[in-house]
Amino acid sequence: MLVLTGKDISKTYGTDIIIEDVSFGVNKGDRIGIVGANGSGKTTLLNIIAGGLEPSSGSIYIRNDVSIGYLRQKNIFFTGGTVISEAQKTFAHLFAMEREIESLQISISDHESRTFDRDLARYTEMIEEYEKKGGYTYKSELAAVLRAMGFSDEDQQKKIDVLSGGERTRLALSCMLLQKPDIMILDEPTNHLDLRMLAWLESYLKGYQGTLLVVSHDRYFLDRIVNRIFDMSGGTLTAYNGNYSEFLIKKAERLETMRREYEKQQAEIAKQEEIIRRFKQHGTEHLTKRAKSREKRLAHLEILEKPQLRQDKMKLNFDTNFKSGGEVINAEDLSKSYGSRQLFRNVSLDIRKGERVCIIGDNGIGKTTLLKILMEQETPDSGYLKIGYNVDFGYYDQGQMRLDDNETVLGEMKNAYHLYTDTEMRSLLGRFLFRGDDVFKQVRDLSGGEKAKLALLKLMLSGANTLILDEPTNHLDIESREVVEDALMEFEGTLLVVSHDRYFLTKIPDRILELTESGMVEYKGNFEYYLEKNSSAENSTAKEDPAPVRERTEMDKTLEAVRSSEAERQAKKQAEAEERRRARRADEIESRIHELEGLIAEIEESMGDPGRAADFEWMHEQSDLMAAYEKEVAGLYDEWMELQ
Repeated sequence: MLVLTGKDISKTYGTDIIIEDVSFGVNKGDRIGIVGANGSGKTTLLNIIAGGLEPSSGSIYIRNDVSIGYLRQKNIFFTGGTVISEAQKTFAHLFAMEREIESLQISISDHESRTFDRDLARYTEMIEEYEKKGGYTYKSELAAVLRAMGFSDEDQQKKIDVLSGGERTRLALSCMLLQKPDIMILDEPTNHLDLRMLAWLESYLKGYQGTLLVVSHDRYFLDRIVNRIFDMSGGTLTAYNGNYSEFLIKKAERLETMRREYEKQQAEIAKQEEIIRRFKQHGTEHLTKRAKSREKRLAHLEILEKPQLRQDKMKLNFDTNFKSGGEVINAEDLSKSYGSRQLFRNVSLDIRKGERVCIIGDNGIGKTTLLKILMEQETPDSGYLKIGYNVDFGYYDQGQMRLDDNETVLGEMKNAYHLYTDTEMRSLLGRFLFRGDDVFKQVRDLSGGEKAKLALLKLMLSGANTLILDEPTNHLDIESREVVEDALMEFEGTLLVVSHDRYFLTKIPDRILELTESGMVEYKGNFEYYLEKNSSAENSTAKEDPAPVRERTEMDKTLEAVRSSEAERQAKKQAEAEERRRARRADEIESRIHELEGLIAEIEESMGDPGRAADFEWMHEQSDLMAAYEKEVAGLYDEWMELQ
């Protein structure tokens, strides 16, 4: 059943086309992942669906009985109060019911009241409705969701005014999950969640009975949650069935089919143009008519657009100015507290040259603080730290706090690397997709993804041999994440990364270090190895049970596969034999046409000899012979066309 449709939706700002003629349908229970490069119009589409933005043209239809909840990626506002008071607003209708039930309880306590029967009936009705709407479970559900989103009992009493951007996003997500709207729209919901929160959210959404539309660059999340993909590119939308991994395969197949069809049509157009030229060259009435007919068909042909097989990607590579010694970082028994709050203690680690190490841990455990201690930007409360010989740190901070908001993109780069000329620097910025007037944008006006790319360019030019990266894939679209991953895989220096990107954690590290309050736990492998060894993580992120036992036996399947394979082989052999026959005949025809055209040219030349002009009998014979040759040529062209 359709709950949401969009028809010919467009959105423009001046001459900039953000979305163009986008149409789609969403069925009840669909779980749709919306993907595409930064700036492709994903958030704009969500705003239009949620009613916060009017399309320039087109229409949105939403069933009247459907409720919508929208989690924005940023600019999340609350009216004040505390975390718990804001979350409790979700259940305002239950609070009103409780007050009415309490009032009715008082009324029916007086059995002699004239309204007793009416009040008792209303009380019974209210109790049933209260239970149906979750009145007896909402308090435990509220507590469970807030705890899962990282709000301890103490945190729940925090004033909203002091919450960070990430905490506000987690609070907004908590409120939406508690509301359970019919259609849940989520814009980058995983950006501020640690691994434990991600696992809980995925488990919760799998049990969610409504319809889900989610913009996300988290490939692992998309693989586990969605069953359809809306791919946005160039302002258009293409729908695919399946999760993200299935989408990649189907998109590649679709683009390959489009490429073949385009090249086939281009080859056919070139062939038809050559035939038209050759028909006109003969000048006979029959072939001239055929040439004009082909020209008309060619003029009415719907020309396929050349498919864009590759989108522009930033070009990133990390080179080192010089090599470090074998020992890069050695730390023993590090601890850090802020006032009465202890982040971690007993942290020991040993990082060697060339290793790729990733640090994971709950939000607020002190991962960023630990990175700054290891770079000697902060001092631990206790412990031992040694930095190895020739170690040169390059640091990427997730908040891009090292960028000057008051500078332009070009100015930011020139301040850091003033030996480059403007031309050289603009060329480098072009590699990171800052082109034309983009280089004169104020840093404060850049999107999160653009700031991330600018910070990565500065890091690339640093030539550091030890990269310390704090959430390097946040704010980047999927293609840019893949570029970063490929560059880090080729980096010959040492890598220490804090990340909750599970796809990244599966691809990059040689080992994973989990930071806890009481120390560091080492896993000598990637994220898949971590899941295998960590029982709690494995239980919360386990894959679905295998499919039911097959009814057919293995022998049945084997015989069926053999028969199918043999039939396909025979059909393929026959098709190949037929194709070879047609190719041979086409070659024979082309050879004969070439021969006849040569004979026709010889006759035309000899008939132009002034010495033969008076030999009418000979001229008549030659004319008849040329007409016969041209008739044969026309017939051969007809047969040749049928073979194509």
